[in-house]
Amino acid sequence: MLQATYDRLMRAAAHRRANYWLALISFIESSVFPIPPDTMLIPMVLADRNNAWKAAGICTIASVLGGLAGYAIGALLYEAVGLPLLEFYGYAEKFASFTAQYNEWGAWIVFGAGVTPFPYKVITIASGVTHLDLLIFTVASVLARGIRFYLVAALCWRFGPAVQKTIEKNLGLWTTAAFLLLVGGFALVKYLG
Repeated sequence: MLQATYDRLMRAAAHRRANYWLALISFIESSVFPIPPDTMLIPMVLADRNNAWKAAGICTIASVLGGLAGYAIGALLYEAVGLPLLEFYGYAEKFASFTAQYNEWGAWIVFGAGVTPFPYKVITIASGVTHLDLLIFTVASVLARGIRFYLVAALCWRFGPAVQKTIEKNLGLWTTAAFLLLVGGFALVKYLG
């Protein structure tokens, strides 16, 4: 099943509307979608290495915009859903302490999640919930996501077919690792909250 999905992405990467799909995946991954945009970015660069920098730019811009949507989800739904639950269970004070700590280190938390495989959507929503300064959130997101996607594009551009063989050989392992990081990210946020 993974191989079939990978093969479809490789075919879609060469499609004339691939940039639009990349933008859509990058946007929704930052707030709700579980599959990272790298799954589309890598095959796109491998399919057309001359498109590497444009694809990385599309990925970065759409991901940051999606991150702002995730921030809005956290900020807007917290008052209606999150706060009443915290008060009901008696965790409002503990969450206030978590918020202060989160915002103290917020730029580094956003940056770390933006450049690593850690689920960025967890951090975008948490940043909205804690009302992390929007300028700090945006700057950290632009830097982190830009570094990540341009680095991925540069590696694929430079090493091309060798990267493709490594991906195809370890597809199952990488997918499992991404899933475990996603689950671990939600568990960490629950533990810290």
